[in-house]
Amino acid sequence: MAGKNETETAEARAHVRQVRIAPRKVRVVVDLVRGKDLRDALAILRHTPKRASLVVSKLLNSAAANAENNHDLNRRDLYVHAIWVDGGSTLKRIHPRSRGQAFQILKRSSHISVVLRSRYED
Repeated sequence: MAGKNETETAEARAHVRQVRIAPRKVRVVVDLVRGKDLRDALAILRHTPKRASLVVSKLLNSAAANAENNHDLNRRDLYVHAIWVDGGSTLKRIHPRSRGQAFQILKRSSHISVVLRSRYED
């Protein structure tokens, strides 16, 4: 199994869980930065007028810090290798309607994960 470790590329991961934004709204922002260099991705997020862009930029900065401190990777060489959004728990609320009815409101949350790799270490 020693040969397997030699061929693995160093990658930094970061996750954020229970973000109170619906997954389909976060996926719009995440799709903008997938495959981009870290510097370009952060610039795109800085100018994106979505609430999820702040959360995703903090997540990218956290993954970049993990890459620098844990894997000795250069921040300038990093790119977004993979980024995905999964659905989190759903808060169920009731909205009263006419004639005693009650409609359900689903307040969705998201789990966001990112993997950064070095562009030149392959």
